[in-house]
Amino acid sequence: MLTGLLIKNIRCLVQTEDIARLKVRGNEMSQLNTLLDAFLYIRDGFIRDFGKMKDLHTVNIMTEYPQVEIIDATGRFVFPSFCDSHTHLVYAGSREIEYTDNIRGLSYEEIAKRGGGILNSARNLHETSEDELFNQSMTRVSEIISLGTGAVEIKSGYGLNLEDELKMLRVIRRIKDTCPIEVKATFMGAHAVPEEYNNNQKKYVDLIINEMIPVVASEELADYVDVFCDHGFFTVEDTERILMAGIKYGLPAKLHANELGFSGGIQTGVKYNALSVDHLECTGDAEIEALLGSGTMPTLLPGSAFFLGMADPPVRKMINAGLPIALASDYNPGSSPSGNMKLIMSLGCIKLRMLPEEVINAVTINSAYAMGLSDSLGSIARGKVANVFITKEIPSYEFMPYAFGSNLIDTIILKGKIIMRPPLVASADL
Repeated sequence: MLTGLLIKNIRCLVQTEDIARLKVRGNEMSQLNTLLDAFLYIRDGFIRDFGKMKDLHTVNIMTEYPQVEIIDATGRFVFPSFCDSHTHLVYAGSREIEYTDNIRGLSYEEIAKRGGGILNSARNLHETSEDELFNQSMTRVSEIISLGTGAVEIKSGYGLNLEDELKMLRVIRRIKDTCPIEVKATFMGAHAVPEEYNNNQKKYVDLIINEMIPVVASEELADYVDVFCDHGFFTVEDTERILMAGIKYGLPAKLHANELGFSGGIQTGVKYNALSVDHLECTGDAEIEALLGSGTMPTLLPGSAFFLGMADPPVRKMINAGLPIALASDYNPGSSPSGNMKLIMSLGCIKLRMLPEEVINAVTINSAYAMGLSDSLGSIARGKVANVFITKEIPSYEFMPYAFGSNLIDTIILKGKIIMRPPLVASADL
């Protein structure tokens, strides 16, 4: 039985760290550690060593561990797997009709008021069995794995009642138990207000606090709690009440904030030590000041802003102020029906004017931080989990976001095991 994997003759090993960091911020985001003509040694699911090929002879791998598979990566790059820290990929059906409505000029809020948006997905989910929901979701999980994602956060929030929220969270747990990808689960009963509570939003917030969160916590179905704190959804007061209940039951905060307006969501997230605040299209000086010095990761979702034709957040101002930035896909049926993190890198460069080095940091180490996983994922460092991918032959790491429409990934390795490989990749002699 093979216990080791040696990748040799790597043209460039990307995002290497001798001393592992939890995140990078400000000007550090434009710096990227790489090794040319490198090797990477994996054993028992972890990164054991890496270095220059000229130093490989000093590593007595074959003598100590003879059952090692060897991949020759000549001409290819090796990256740490993408970490997608914000998705809603457990959903039923699709919402392409709303896509057409948006093209015709209806806003996100207008579509929601007509019974579309999140409430539409809630109706579809209610009518879908748990097994069917799992099967639909597994198709999406397999897709993102093939596109280079090795860790994903998945939110509930299309249930909007206890029974259906639990159904979503049970599906997320089945994905976690079934797939090699690392999964974090977030309870988001406060994604929208159900139609029956339109005239009594406080009563629905009470339901989340007094019934949903205690059950979710008792069944250990979630790692985090999230709230859509924005115009037309949940107020700062609603959000604070829900986050305090989550903290009481051991669920740290993440937050949807400032997508539709200056809602106070960013400041609320920082106040309650949220691991991340996400979207942030509406970010000004006060919001940047609140984030500086905090442990909260600003997470941008350029796929959603692109799909909806919304204004982009002031990324350069945020980075120049010294903030870290993470990027995530927001994979969901209404505003970002894609989990392609390589495309998210491209949008980061094209739409947000981020440098290639900045987007690579934003989809690896910083997005791992936004999931609470940067101590074990997000970079090539000794002792970290061996989630990596090998590219096709490419000229530079800048080529990854540059070639926005091309699939450049050849081999997927998760937890030290080869999950996907091209037919011609085979073992070789050392």
